Amino acid sequence: MNILMILTSHDQLGDTGKKTGFWLEEFAAPYYVFRDAGATITLASPKGGQPPLDPKSDAPDAQTPATERFKADLEANAQLAATQKLSEIDISAYDGVFYPGGHGPMWDLANDSDSIALIQDALAANKPVAAVCHAPAALKNVKNADGTPLVKGKSVTGFSNSEEDAVGLSDIVPFLLEDTLKEQGGEYSRGDDWAVHVVEDGLLITGQNPASSEEAAERLLAKLG
Repeated sequence: MNILMILTSHDQLGDTGKKTGFWLEEFAAPYYVFRDAGATITLASPKGGQPPLDPKSDAPDAQTPATERFKADLEANAQLAATQKLSEIDISAYDGVFYPGGHGPMWDLANDSDSIALIQDALAANKPVAAVCHAPAALKNVKNADGTPLVKGKSVTGFSNSEEDAVGLSDIVPFLLEDTLKEQGGEYSRGDDWAVHVVEDGLLITGQNPASSEEAAERLLAKLG
């Protein structure tokens, strides 16, 4: 079982001068769900190499057993430091795709042509795609074969407007994920702020927030049998 995890390469939080990137827990928890199930994991990002870590996800109050395990895992850290370039990935080599969140994907993966093509090709080849928290932003410009938005008529979730308000970034992000998914015809649902909420629709799996990352990974594994 080969699983591709795609991380952001974007490290600037709008024009605030602050840093962003991927959210550590949303990478670490799924990574170990997959690895403990015996999967072979490949990591990729638009620019390749070390993806930027959102510093807030490395704060003491954001730590979980998975993040602590990752910090002590030299092999995993070395793998993360050497992500492959997304443009060099051939989806035929993988069984499923997982996108960890963090605010970074709102800027790069939402518009990345390689990512858009990869998602379209994966779904066309009957391979499941999962995205959690802000990573459903990667679905923004993905189209169905008839040119309609991928999410049109599909049950989806992602970081909610109230959660974005709670972290004080509603006026900083390039778009509000909840609003965009709805505008594209997605049947958006949400749970309570910061509670686990994962939605499946066919091959597409989306999770609302960091708490949803582990379950989203488990759902992807279940799709793969």
